[in-house]
Amino acid sequence: MREQAFRFGRARHLVGIAGLPDSGDGTVGVILLNAGLVHRVGPFRLHVDLTRRLNALGYPTLRFDLSTIGDSGATGESQSRNQQICADVDDAMALLGQHSGCQRFVLVGLCSGAEKAHNVAREAHSHEKLAGAIFLDNFAYRTLGFRVRHYLPRMFNVRRWKRWLARKAQEHAAGDVPVFGVAPLPQHVVREDLGSMVARGLKLDLVYTGGIHMYFNHHRQFRECFGSVVDDPAVSTRYLRETDHTYVLTGDRQRLIDHIGEWLTRHFPIAQAGALP
Repeated sequence: MREQAFRFGRARHLVGIAGLPDSGDGTVGVILLNAGLVHRVGPFRLHVDLTRRLNALGYPTLRFDLSTIGDSGATGESQSRNQQICADVDDAMALLGQHSGCQRFVLVGLCSGAEKAHNVAREAHSHEKLAGAIFLDNFAYRTLGFRVRHYLPRMFNVRRWKRWLARKAQEHAAGDVPVFGVAPLPQHVVREDLGSMVARGLKLDLVYTGGIHMYFNHHRQFRECFGSVVDDPAVSTRYLRETDHTYVLTGDRQRLIDHIGEWLTRHFPIAQAGALP
């Protein structure tokens, strides 16, 4: 396996590291998207460890910085942010395909990276190129089941009530404070998107952690949020209750990497796949 740095893209504005295995059929490549503003190594070098494991299995990979993140610059194009991301991913697919012979690709994204991967996967231009996506802590919605599981144990906890009252008193004393945030896609839209992806033949892996316990708190919530699409054989779900959102612990990162390696070899086997290191 060799790793090679590239400056690429329609304006040569993108920077990434391609992992190119010595063996393997090269038909499916894996592309990792930035998690928030963290550059291409990923939180706690997750992307580095993951790509090297996948390279050992025979999968070509590319971890790169999207426009204006990390070492990548801007194109000067007049586009929305979503259009820029889709164009950047197209450039990444072209680069990895050129150097590894990949014909189709799997996207991997954590948190906002999962949202970006979702938005790319729902766009028409990527239909023929995408084979699948791995969404780590993607969209989540506070369902009825979530509220029952979250609030019922707290109703009879006196200390929690005291902390809640004290916090409300502080908020009242502080007055109105502006709140900034990005609204997620509506739940029914995400349901339709996932159904459309599966209908187009994509393989999906949804992995959620206890790090987003304020939005997601049980494996049953996959079905509560997204409906019967999660029962499709093309969709895998996993809830890691004890795991932090950014996989801060080495053991948690290793378990995730093992899971992704197993998922890929199950859905996209390589004729000359390597052994797990």
